[in-house]
Amino acid sequence: MAITTAASRLGTSAFSDAAPVELRPYATSGEIEAVILAVYQQVLGNPHLLTSERLVIAESLLRDRQITVQEFVRQVAKSDLYKQMFFHSNFQSRTIELNYKHLLGRAPYAQSEITEHMDLYQSKGFDADIDSYIDSPEYQTTFGENIVPYYRDLVTTGVGQRSVGLPRLLQLYRGAANSDRAQLIGGAPRLVKDVAQNTASTVVPPSGSGAGFAFLPALKGDASFSAFGGSKAFGSGQLFRVEVAGISGPGYPKVRRVNKAVIIPYEELTPHMQRVQRQGGKIASVTPL
Repeated sequence: MAITTAASRLGTSAFSDAAPVELRPYATSGEIEAVILAVYQQVLGNPHLLTSERLVIAESLLRDRQITVQEFVRQVAKSDLYKQMFFHSNFQSRTIELNYKHLLGRAPYAQSEITEHMDLYQSKGFDADIDSYIDSPEYQTTFGENIVPYYRDLVTTGVGQRSVGLPRLLQLYRGAANSDRAQLIGGAPRLVKDVAQNTASTVVPPSGSGAGFAFLPALKGDASFSAFGGSKAFGSGQLFRVEVAGISGPGYPKVRRVNKAVIIPYEELTPHMQRVQRQGGKIASVTPL
């Protein structure tokens, strides 16, 4: 069942009552095709996949029952396509975040997990690191040989879940219409600061969920500590942290700036939001302090 009553606003409703996709012993050709597509969607981060990009040989082996779903997941995760999408162009910590999301259906829980996979990659290489996820007791207990991995912390399972799981996964999952290659922040990691400090991540709804624009954290630390637009000496003393996304710079060519966060008093909230709209920006979030 849904892990939060805000599931519809967070874009996670589709997972609330959906049963895991499983390859059953007497599956029809249509059911097998559904399993194959579910693996691509999960492991490749909800991509738009061309026919020429599909793993034809691995698909044939699965259709003939010569390999399990678990092995098909392994071949997709080790493929040149996966490396091109998530390994070669990303920071290593971002790749680890996505490996956890794609293969274990969750975000990293602790810094020790990040460190373990960094060390494993450095000592044994990419393929051995992928094997460590798929051959882990966690994978076997949760998915076994014939269940397609799914986003576990978006629903209540009661098995091995942690309180930081949902907000951290929501930093990686940006809605059903979003692809892991289409997020505005690019190949930079999302959870380094939160995992290192062992803190819960901020919950920000994905774009298209009815709550605003796609969220981008500041790449050079939290801008709220350095970009102040007001103080408690002004007005009522109630402060708000306003995250602004995508203000266009003047002139040609148009340049989209990264997110900027400011802290402003209540009395300046409306004028500031109007100013942002006139400059072509969008309000990513407004949080009272």
